[in-house]
Parts: sequence; structure tokens; C-alpha cells
Amino acid sequence: EVQLVEFGGGLVQPGESLRLSCAASGFTFSSYAMSWVRQAPGKGLEWVSLINSDSGSASTMYADSVKGRFTISRDNAKNTLYLQMNSLKPEDTAVYYCAKAPGGTWYRAPDWAEYDNWGQGTQVTVSS
Repeated sequence: EVQLVEFGGGLVQPGESLRLSCAASGFTFSSYAMSWVRQAPGKGLEWVSLINSDSGSASTMYADSVKGRFTISRDNAKNTLYLQMNSLKPEDTAVYYCAKAPGGTWYRAPDWAEYDNWGQGTQVTVSS
């Protein structure tokens, strides 16, 4: 059974940093592209970032809203996905989900229906 468990969320002030983690199990983590997706209060899902598998050169993609501030990474030995978030803004407040994409290499952000599995989410609140 595929499981994705996010942790690391919390309350931070604007300009501070936070690192999210997603522990994966039940599948060959290294073989799949992984994403972070968020949902702000009262809004729809927003794709944040994707990292391809090593066969896809572990290449990364970012939404324009987070480019230059967020960094996605993966540790295949630990079956863990990360999202380092720097220079956080109030508009980054959201529930952050990790999601498993079908296949290892993507050249665009998957549509919501294309993801195989989702975690339960972790809340990030940026407020002074």
C-alpha cells in the first residue's frame, strides 16, 4: 500500500524559512517523479513544484510564485521528499500535499487527476 506522510508544517513569520518532508512507502520511491501541491484557505489546488526521478536527471520545476524561494529535493536512500521554503510570505499560507506522479519523467506539471497518490497534507501558516 502506497503511503505518503507529510510533516514539518507550522506557524512562521514572514521572511522566515521552513522545511517540509514527505515520507514515502509502499513503492519504489526512486523510480517516480514527485510533486508538492498546496491549497490556500478558500482556494483551489495550486501546483508548487516537481522533481523527476534519477532516470529523469532529478530535474526540477517550480511554479512562478515560488521560484527562487523554494527548493524541492529528494533522498532516495531515505524514501523522503523535501521542500525547503525560504523568504516565506503570508500568501504561502496553505495546506501542503506531496503527491506521486505516474512514471519517472515529466516535462510539465501533471494535472490533478494524473497523480497516483496524495498525502494527508501539512499546514503552513505565515503570519506576523
